[in-house]
Amino acid sequence: MPEIAILIGVQLRRQKEPVNPLTELSVEDSLKELTVLAESAGATVAGHLIQIRDHADRATLIGEGKIIEIAALAAALSADTILFDCELTPTQQRNLERELQLKVLDRTQLILDLFAARARTREGQLQVELAQLNYLLPRLAGKGIMLSRLGGGIGTRGPGETQLEIDRRKIATKLKAIKHNLARVRSGRGIQRRQRQGVPLATVALVGYTNAGKSSLFNRLTNASVLADAKMFATLDPTVRHIILPSRRKILLSDTVGFIRRLPTTLVEAFRATLEEVTEAALLLHVVDASSPHASSYVEHVQHVLKEINAEGTRQILVLNKADLVSDPHDQVIQARRILQDANAESNAFAVSALTGQGLDPLLDAIDRALLLDPVARIRLRIPAAEGASMHLLHEYARVYTKNFVEDYCEIEADAPASIRRQLAHFELIS
Repeated sequence: MPEIAILIGVQLRRQKEPVNPLTELSVEDSLKELTVLAESAGATVAGHLIQIRDHADRATLIGEGKIIEIAALAAALSADTILFDCELTPTQQRNLERELQLKVLDRTQLILDLFAARARTREGQLQVELAQLNYLLPRLAGKGIMLSRLGGGIGTRGPGETQLEIDRRKIATKLKAIKHNLARVRSGRGIQRRQRQGVPLATVALVGYTNAGKSSLFNRLTNASVLADAKMFATLDPTVRHIILPSRRKILLSDTVGFIRRLPTTLVEAFRATLEEVTEAALLLHVVDASSPHASSYVEHVQHVLKEINAEGTRQILVLNKADLVSDPHDQVIQARRILQDANAESNAFAVSALTGQGLDPLLDAIDRALLLDPVARIRLRIPAAEGASMHLLHEYARVYTKNFVEDYCEIEADAPASIRRQLAHFELIS
């Protein structure tokens, strides 16, 4: 039976730090996003409340009056979980649970729970567990001070070791073991990445706000069957597949975890190895839900995250997905380009639909032009008719425009990557 949740939004009139209106939603819109997160985690959202204060209450964040209001609403709706659209301090969470006698979770805990449910690979599971333990460690205080090693006899007198100290020691030990296992997994991923880099194949990474349709686009481009779900964070573990561009060049396409506002710092650190797929990519496909009224805000926020992971300098192509749901995708393209210019990011923008395949051909041509590794150029060749292997190589890895047989030779005009041009350089016709 799903949990019944009430969502709590908090707006502080006097923020310690100025809020960027481009990267932060209004309280109402942020609660809508929290609703999607909660439903993705399997909860049923029964209602919500918004508290507006000048300053946060140190003990409970929201104050005694709002606690009474929440308790009454929870009783009326038979709710068993209260979700706060912000991060609570350990003291605030403990006090709220004591006053409400209900389970109280904050936004970070909800995202951690979603990540735990979505992780499929061993690396993903270890990364989530590491983030959860790092989040739990400072919240152990006050969970109980039961003395566990009191007893009689010589050497056993005194306070002994408290349950809190035992829990902290157990978590510290487990954290050490997880970090060791993650290091081994990351080492293996590093070897795989170096092996891929040993071949002249460029890597293109899909990035974007969660639920923008990255996995659907990945499946459309690669004919793969990666889970594509309307739920947030449907994809956590990076998946790499090869695709063939119009020039016949083969590249690697990587699907990565979606970004979200106020992504917990523990998760950013835990998923460092996964995000390396982004930092190591030659080109980023920045996927945006063009049908969302907050599309420009999503673009700005992803640019902010890319800067945090030192990937803001990587070339980008802006992909406005779900164009089939937009009456005029051209307006979205113009608006998104303006946001990119404000963020000092150079990018072309293309409106596509992963669902229908609309706009994918121009996008693939743009990827072809943007990749600097193994660049494509026009070439004219005169190949002996008996050189079937050379002609097959050209047809396999280049885009052939014309082919004419003259006596015992075949004259071919084609767009070919540098690696193929080098192999066939002795057949080249000099103009």
